[in-house]
This record gives sequence, C-alpha cells and structure tokens, in this order.
Amino acid sequence: MIRNFLTVGGLTLLSRVTGFLRDIMLAAVLGAGPVADAFFVALRLPNHFRAIFAEGAFNAAFVPAYARVREQGGADPARLFADRIFTMLFASQVVLLALALLFTPATIDLLAPGFRGDPGRYGLAVDLTRITFPYLLLITVVTLYGGMLNTLHRFAAAAAAPILLNLSMMVALALAAFFPTAGHAAAWGVLIAGVLEVLLLLTDAGKAGVIARFRWPQLDEDIRKFFRALGPATIGSAGVQLALFADTVIASFLATGALSALYYADRLNQLPIGVIGIAIGTVLLPDMARKIASGDEAGASHAQNRAIELTLLLSIPCVIAFLIVPDLIMRALFQRGAFTANDAQAAGATLSAYAIGLVPFVLIRSATATFFARGDTATPVKASLIAAAVNIAFKVALMGSLAQIGLALATSIGAWINLALVLWFASRAGLLRIDARLKHSLIILIFCGAVLAIFLWYSTAPVVGWLSSNTLMRDEAALMILAAASAVIYGGLIVGTLGQRWFGGFRGLPKTQSSQSQSSQSIDGVDKPGLGG
Repeated sequence: MIRNFLTVGGLTLLSRVTGFLRDIMLAAVLGAGPVADAFFVALRLPNHFRAIFAEGAFNAAFVPAYARVREQGGADPARLFADRIFTMLFASQVVLLALALLFTPATIDLLAPGFRGDPGRYGLAVDLTRITFPYLLLITVVTLYGGMLNTLHRFAAAAAAPILLNLSMMVALALAAFFPTAGHAAAWGVLIAGVLEVLLLLTDAGKAGVIARFRWPQLDEDIRKFFRALGPATIGSAGVQLALFADTVIASFLATGALSALYYADRLNQLPIGVIGIAIGTVLLPDMARKIASGDEAGASHAQNRAIELTLLLSIPCVIAFLIVPDLIMRALFQRGAFTANDAQAAGATLSAYAIGLVPFVLIRSATATFFARGDTATPVKASLIAAAVNIAFKVALMGSLAQIGLALATSIGAWINLALVLWFASRAGLLRIDARLKHSLIILIFCGAVLAIFLWYSTAPVVGWLSSNTLMRDEAALMILAAASAVIYGGLIVGTLGQRWFGGFRGLPKTQSSQSQSSQSIDGVDKPGLGG
C-alpha cells in the first residue's frame, strides 16, 4: 500500500504544487474579473464531461473489468477487450466533440445563462470553450491508458500527467502578450497539455506492451458486462456533475467574481482530495478487484480498512487548517497582482464551507471501491443521485443569503449524505467490515485533530501579530510557521498515541493462502503488493 500510494500521492502532490503555481499565475494575470469568469466556464465544460464519461464512469467500470479479464484470462483476452473498448470510446468522443463545437453558443446558454446579459463575457466564453473542448477527447484516451497501467501496477505516468497541464498553462500564461487575451493563452495551454499527456501515457503503455489499437467491436460477454457497469456509473457521475453544473449556472447570476471565488476555493479543497482521497482510491480499486476475483475477500476487506485509516490520518490536518485559517491561506497563496484582499476574503469564506465536507470528499473513493471492485456500479448511483438532489435543493435555498458560500456549503452537505448512504448500503449488503484497529484509530485521530484545532485557534493571531511589522511576505511567513508547528504537534501526537508499530499495519497483509500466492506474482516485471501491504 505505502509504496504504491507514495508513487501516486507523491506525483499527485507535485501536480498540486505545480497547480498552485499555475493558479498563482492565473490569479495574478486574470484576477477574479470577467476574463477569469469566462475562462473558468470554458474550463468547466470539458471538465464536466470528463468527470462523467472519462475519469468518473469509465474508470469505475473499466478498471475492475480489465483487472478481472486479465486475472482470469491472461494478457491476450485483456488486450482484445481493451482494443474494443478503445475503439468505441474514441468514436463516441469524436461525435461529442463535433456536436460541442457546432453548438457551443447554445451550450454556453445552458451552462452560464447569466452571461447572456454580459456580451463581453458571453462571447469570450464561447471562443475559449471552442479551444478547450478538444481536451476532452485527449484526456479520455489518457484515462483509458491510465486504467490499464494502474491495473498493471504502473501508476507513475497517469499520476504525472496532470503536471503537464500545469506546466503547459504556465508557459502559455507567460506568453499571454502574444494572444488576444490572457484567457486565450490559458485555453491554448489546456489544449496543448492534452496532446502532451497522450504522448506520455502512450510511451508508458508502449513499454508495458498494452498499446490499444482500433478493432471492430463485438458485443461478447466481457463487453456486455462492461456496459452493464458503465450505464449506472455514468448516471451516478452525471448526478455529481449535475450538482457542479448547478454551481456554474447559479454563480453566473451572482456578482462578478463569484465563479472565480468558487474556483480558487475548490482548487485548495482539491489538494487533499487528489493527493489523499483519489490517490489512495486509485491504488485501492484495482487491488480490491484483483483480490475479489481470486477469492481473497479477507484481503480486500483489510485493504479497504487500511485505506480508510490512512485517508483520515492525512486529511484531518487539512480539514482543521481550512476551517480555522482559510483567509490566511488565501492571502498567502493568491493575494498579488490582480487578486485583491477582498478576493482572498471571499475565496477564504468559500473554502471554509467546502472544508465542512472534506472528510466525505476524501473517503468516498475508498468507500465505493467495495462496490466497484465487484462490478456493482448501480448501488453507488442511488447514493449519488439522492445526494445530488439534496445538494441542488440546498444550493437554491442558500444562494440568496450566502452567494457562492452557500453553493459550497450545499456541496458539503451533499457529500456527507453521499458517504453516509454508501456506507449504509455497504453495511446492509455485508460488504463493509470495520475491524477493531480502525475503530480504535478513529478515536485517536479525532483526539489528535481536536488538539491541533485548539493550537491553531489560539496561536494564529499571536503569530500574525508578531510578523505585523514585516511588509514583505508577512502572510506567507505566518502560514509556513503555523504549518511547521502543526506538523510537529500532529505528527508527535500520532506517534505518541498510536506508536510506531501502528504504521507497520500499512505494509503487511494477513498471511492468507491467497495473499501469499499473489505476493509472489508479478506483471511485466512489476511486483504486485496488496494495498494493505
């Protein structure tokens, strides 16, 4: 578990760090004005479809199916299966791209109807969307190869791909003077990044011998199983994206800057979601699928418990920081250039609202893995759609009094409902087995988080006051001091209460016959350690 998580988490962390550098440039160059709003709408449109058809539904259906075919049939049936899926996926994305480019104005009317009263933002959003939307086709290919490589325990290339997006956008923003607007520069950076990401994944897939080729599709039993899983997964992903879509629609009617505040707050909120929740879930899903396919239910359950434990261990400090010092974080990271103190305050308040739902955000991948690993994509859909309905209802109710903060708060409420329902469905089906170690760890982690919260609450004002005479990087210095002290306090509490032996539980799975036999196997020269080991 630790080695694979460190690979995915480390590269995802590097991706988020370069993402923050990118966002710092975006904030300085675009600020939170009309050009920024138009660009973020243009970026959200392909992202909505990507989350539905690529990284969301496709991953949930393809990874367990590919793992099962390869585990039970070997490399040749898996290659045939992947080729047929690739052909159908590519064809569907070409059709979607053609429709999107043809009907872009109508799409902007649907996504951001509030822009109709602002010709400048509306026209710019249409232009930028036509540049960014082809990114969806490219990232879909990246997702296919990423799923195949993850099943082979080759996590690095897929985890590193987003770094290219950040670097490409930063280079484009640095050359913004050569484009009609800075928004055009950022949009072209997105498209160029898609090409670079495809080349990266193709290179690694070539080394692994899993290059997908166009092959006339046939609806054999494996393909039918895939589509039976894909349908519910698409509905579930669409439910989540519908709630995010509602954010964009509603925010387009709010004051200028609301969309930008949502974007910057969500970017920070996505740091622990990506580095911790998605990284651990990415490692967990193929591991559980492989164990279940080989009959190792105990190993799969153990892996899930350790994944939940590790997720909570790493995410609790982020929750505390986002709730107690959000304004300081926003000022330190983004307040420069066109991004003002008022922009930082608005984004900070929005971040606090997102932080209320951070725990379910990071846990949901590990929680749903028990269903997806068994090819059951329908059950998580029920939870997702109910949560999306509640989420949208709260958005409408809170938008008037809380503006974009209400939208973020509604998202957090929906996340808690989603997680609670998934856990309830899993428990009722006998698929959730919380062991004694996880129950004990949960109590200790809550205690350590509470102590950290008290420290931050009482130490932030004195540290900021002590640095008040500094005119250069005052907020940055305060944030670094508090972060370092928090790491020492939280880490010391964890080691002191749980002990160093506790961390050994992430390295070794129970010595069942199944797990012993699996640990001796390898694919393409890459060891296959269990997630719990």
